[in-house]
Amino acid sequence: MGKSIMQNGERCWFCGRLTGLERHHVLGGVANRPLSEKYGLWVWVCQEHHTGKDGVQYDRKKGDALKRLAQIAFEARHSHDEWMQVFRKNYL
Repeated sequence: MGKSIMQNGERCWFCGRLTGLERHHVLGGVANRPLSEKYGLWVWVCQEHHTGKDGVQYDRKKGDALKRLAQIAFEARHSHDEWMQVFRKNYL
């Protein structure tokens, strides 16, 4: 399990809860989940904010906001060109 480059500590990204946390890979799916893991593009979220009715899995605005922040974090360590080579989509 790699370290997140987006978040320090273990608390829900959205509400700060400390218990019942799940790992949310910001760029998901079969192809991108391993890349999210490799580059540390994940955050802790509580179950409610992960897969609940208003969770990031179902709330496009929350998901898109995290994708933008993931790209910013990635590009602070790498380059925009590398982002585009790896993920092939610009979220900024």
